[in-house]
Amino acid sequence: MALLQPTSLVFTVERQEPELIVPAKPTPHECKLLSDTDDQAGHRFQIRGLHIYRNNAFACRERTPLGGEGVLFIEGDADVTLEDFGDSLHPPFPCFKELLYELPASIDLLNSPLLQIQVTRFKCGGFIFAHRFNHNMSDAVGLIQFMSTMGEMARGAVAPSIPPVWERHLLNARDPPLITCAHLEYDHDKAATGTIMPTDNLVHRSFFFGPTQISALKRSIPDNLRCSTFDILTACIWRCRTKALELGPDEDVRFICIVNARSKFNPPLPLGYYGNALGYPAVETTAAKLCQNPLEYAIKLVKEAKGKVTEEYMKSTADLMVIRGRPNVNTVRSLILSDLSRARFREVDFGWGKAEFGGPASGEEVISFYIPSKNKEGKEGITVPVCLPAPLMDSLVKEINRKLKDDEATGG
Repeated sequence: MALLQPTSLVFTVERQEPELIVPAKPTPHECKLLSDTDDQAGHRFQIRGLHIYRNNAFACRERTPLGGEGVLFIEGDADVTLEDFGDSLHPPFPCFKELLYELPASIDLLNSPLLQIQVTRFKCGGFIFAHRFNHNMSDAVGLIQFMSTMGEMARGAVAPSIPPVWERHLLNARDPPLITCAHLEYDHDKAATGTIMPTDNLVHRSFFFGPTQISALKRSIPDNLRCSTFDILTACIWRCRTKALELGPDEDVRFICIVNARSKFNPPLPLGYYGNALGYPAVETTAAKLCQNPLEYAIKLVKEAKGKVTEEYMKSTADLMVIRGRPNVNTVRSLILSDLSRARFREVDFGWGKAEFGGPASGEEVISFYIPSKNKEGKEGITVPVCLPAPLMDSLVKEINRKLKDDEATGG
């Protein structure tokens, strides 16, 4: 594991005036209702991300203007090159406010553009495509579908290869609504007691796990335990993070897995559905059980969480939103992870080829992501942005390093 060091690079961007991109032709004005799965408290925020493209003269093609109702678009020019970032083309990004200017009037969720874009050119000829979108409208799969369509049209297409599908009624509550599954993720009864992590002095750091670290973790578990890279890496991070928090032995801890449920329906949701189709299944144990048992204990819990998402689970979730007033997930002593390693962020091509980096600009306060990336040696791996109070972050680094060193020392 490598703790990716943030750069101290400081730069400025000279921006042009923001403009609202509107359709070339009139479009229908109608009220479209979000699904009950879209409309939950945990989706009521703006997600910020970016794509980084190096100068690639051979990849440049004829481009056409991009358009869409309500898209706030800004162009800018930076006074540095991408090479000046060194090895720091990963979250958290320096001077991100320079890369995505947010108008004060557009900060609120209501009466704001659903999507904001800033394209910043660098002196080397590369550029960064930064964006902010309303999570109530779409999940990561839907965002990538939209951005891939933008790339297709920038390269000359006249229609999307995958037409967008609204069909939000497919994820609405039943009539009458009925909660048929256990939903630990929305259980807030235990949140009022026990240790609550402070939210001041937060720092953002990213960890890189390459083939060497993943192999060492896999060698540390029994040969007959089948698990994925996600399973074992998540189990490791969950246990190390829990140790770093120094909780009481009997305090409850949760793992919440963000699962794309499109394929869980029968028939599956239609290709092109870009709304939120996410489940947040949770498992719960105590700090002592998680930290004192072998790693395979945590692995089995991670696998149990993933296996909870079914069509019935998703219908039960939509019903719960209506019955319980659209609650947020319980973030207290919870590790929440979203696996973006197969989300194809880097595949988005605006005519310059694949992105050097594509994904969230940072870890959210309560959510971490798995982002496919390369280290400075060019090896493929997974970058994990994490946000914690500074003292707890120091403890997390020590715990992860200790775990990996122990595995290497024992041949596992």
